[in-house]
Amino acid sequence: MPILTTKFYIPVPRFNGVVRSQLLERLKERHDRRLTVVSAPAGFGKTMLVSQWIASCKQPVAWLTLDQNDNDLARFLAYVVAALQTIEPAFGLEIIQRLQAPELPSTETLLLLLLNQLATIEQHWILVLDDYHWLTAKPIAAAMSLLLERLPPQLQLVVISREEPDLPLARLRARHQLTELRVADLRFTVEEAHQFLSQTMELDLLVSESQTLADRTEGWIAGLQLAAISIQGQQASSLLIDGFTGNHRFVLDYLLEEVLQQQPAEIQTFLLITSLLDRMCGSLCEAVLAAAPASGAATLAYLERANLFIVPLDHERHWYRYHHLFADLLRQRLATSPQGLDLPTLHRRASSWYEAHGFGIEAFRHAAAANDFAQVERLIDQQISLHFRGTVTTLLDWLATVPKSVFEQQPSLWWRHASLMLMLGQTTGVAEKLDAAEAALQSYPNDHQTRNLIGQIAATRAILALAHYQFELTLAQSQRALAFLVADNVFSLTSAYWTLGFGYLAHGDRAAARQALTKAVSLAQASGSTFIRILATIGLGQVQESENQLYQAAATYQQIIELAGEQPLQLIYEAYLGLARIYYQWNQLETAERYAQQSLDLAQQYDRLIDRSIICELWLVRLQLARGANDQASSKLAQLAQTVRQQNFSQRLPEIITTQIGVLLAQAELQAAAELAQTIDAPLIQAKVLLAQSNAAAALELLQPLIQQFQAKDWLDQQLHGLILQALAQQQQGQKAQANRSLQAALALAEPGGLIRIFIDEGLPLKQLLRELIGRGLGNAYARQILAAYAQVPFIPNPQTALIEPLSERELEVLGLIAAGLANQAIADQLYLSLYTVKAHVRNIYAKLSVNRRTLAVAKAQELDIL
Repeated sequence: MPILTTKFYIPVPRFNGVVRSQLLERLKERHDRRLTVVSAPAGFGKTMLVSQWIASCKQPVAWLTLDQNDNDLARFLAYVVAALQTIEPAFGLEIIQRLQAPELPSTETLLLLLLNQLATIEQHWILVLDDYHWLTAKPIAAAMSLLLERLPPQLQLVVISREEPDLPLARLRARHQLTELRVADLRFTVEEAHQFLSQTMELDLLVSESQTLADRTEGWIAGLQLAAISIQGQQASSLLIDGFTGNHRFVLDYLLEEVLQQQPAEIQTFLLITSLLDRMCGSLCEAVLAAAPASGAATLAYLERANLFIVPLDHERHWYRYHHLFADLLRQRLATSPQGLDLPTLHRRASSWYEAHGFGIEAFRHAAAANDFAQVERLIDQQISLHFRGTVTTLLDWLATVPKSVFEQQPSLWWRHASLMLMLGQTTGVAEKLDAAEAALQSYPNDHQTRNLIGQIAATRAILALAHYQFELTLAQSQRALAFLVADNVFSLTSAYWTLGFGYLAHGDRAAARQALTKAVSLAQASGSTFIRILATIGLGQVQESENQLYQAAATYQQIIELAGEQPLQLIYEAYLGLARIYYQWNQLETAERYAQQSLDLAQQYDRLIDRSIICELWLVRLQLARGANDQASSKLAQLAQTVRQQNFSQRLPEIITTQIGVLLAQAELQAAAELAQTIDAPLIQAKVLLAQSNAAAALELLQPLIQQFQAKDWLDQQLHGLILQALAQQQQGQKAQANRSLQAALALAEPGGLIRIFIDEGLPLKQLLRELIGRGLGNAYARQILAAYAQVPFIPNPQTALIEPLSERELEVLGLIAAGLANQAIADQLYLSLYTVKAHVRNIYAKLSVNRRTLAVAKAQELDIL
């Protein structure tokens, strides 16, 4: 976002201006108030009063003059931070980085960053927001209310506004945290009016004449100034003063006529034409007027010398603006000018100058004022491709003012409106605008331009469908987009290949997904679209993960983070989460947790109506489970489940239920786990529950056709998990050779990616199977690496669940007495059992622990933490 530094210049008080001592004292006495509001209509000297006060302040001051372009939260905050950087250049660098990202963080996140940064200020700062009345957007009002509620005492906020600002004034007033100056305070007294007219405006008037003008203008400073200009050089000034009547509007109209009529015709023309500019410099004026070089700067200098309501915006006298009220009246005259001025041409010239000098939003505004829709659309494309923050809201505001008849004549505007809404995360009303665009196109010729717009509409529908998890529609609209888009529409083609790739990925066609996403990345690189390139590359990383290519996937995710640079884009939360999953599988839990937390920090910047943070929190729960913190994991899952149901995040519910089943299995609550498993379509999880229930036959019956399906679809990650569970089921069935073969096949699939945790998470039965495999000489170095990793597991909860079949309570009693060294007869005597019954318990214990001697049974039980 280009920053206009003239907005930070503090107006310099007139050297011969009226010093308003009483008001200045009020401001000085209350410098500790949280908020100061100076509110009055135009022309009451609000800005000059505050500039006088600032000139005598010893505290550092940041000044920001606002305008209509700042009525966007991102742009407003960017300028606030940039203003504060005039005091401390390093202030708010992280905020600026986040505001420059294609996706805007949440308001809460931005304000938290701002407040934390303000809390580090060591001395008292003052921030002045001039012309605050331009800010009418509700997000800004909400942000300012929150900011004022938590504002640290080191910062005092000063708001200058023509209107009552939309701020919590009543609450601040009740807390004695507010200083207010209103119209009644700002009116010139007779003494101040006389001083202004004689000293500032250099008129030789009697006090009584000054009083007459003060009474007639009711102390309105702009009215006095206009009166003074009209009186200057008049012979019968007393008659003019005596005949001076009417309210402000009529007085001003009359005086404006007097002022303009005293100026040469070329100056009148200059004033009228340049009034369409919010601010001006010499070359901009020359461009709009199509005038000779250097004439613009010379005329601006003349206007300043003539005191014709022109305000310098910098110390170099390069940028100026007209007094707001003066500008308003000039624009009224310009709109009804009898001179036959071609306003669209003037606006087009201004737009061209702004575009050439890097001010995209200003260029857009003037193109829109000229109704130059071709220029408007080109500038929109330019702004979107550059991802200027603060632009999208401005474009949407303009589109909201465009008559429906224009949309009917220009159907592409419907599509652009819908696309811009999606960029801000707004989905309501998008489909209706796309429908309107397609309906309007029915009467258009079937040429390449119409077909291209049909393709763009389809590409946008694909994004909307993807946001709603409508994957069939995502695929259909992506394919339709590719069928209609023209070859040089690289941006929309890239978007269509990206949504196509994710549609294929959701349907399990991973080869097609890889092909589409690779194409999207290639097109994004060619077009320079970093945003789509990141999205498509994330998809490629997920495909690599699904193929157990964890080393390649990790490199892909790292590439995404590097591609994003220092801009903390919300969307790269998926790259950090991918790294968390990978390092989890590599059994590097601390690194995995760090990446998962980074992912959550980014995901929480999304709107609360989006479910991204739920995904990250689920992975943090997985890490809690890996550390044996079952109770904490269970509590957190209950909270997440409640949030998912309240927010209707139905897509997240199966993941939560799957994780809850893992907790229940770890807590040996097998019945509850089995009942929960029946509520979701997750065959592998259901097989895992059957194994925990020692129902290996049912598990094998479920797994064998599944594994064949996974092999046919080339779903390597699912195939790996299925083979591991199949090996455990065969072990339970006593099918040693088959179990070894299944485990070897699983190891072959996992070894290229170095997966470890997928084995460890199956508990001690898998460890036993690995031991036997290695003991038979069938295990390689990778198998020994996994076996060694078991030693790094700090705690394996409820080891009974790791047995082929859990020990009963009586068997645990018998096992304890065996460990105490008692013989079978002594155990029978102590437990009041027959010797035959004790021997039966001992045989069962041996079978369940897979041992054949008492000493081995005790050692195995100790290893499992059963004793």
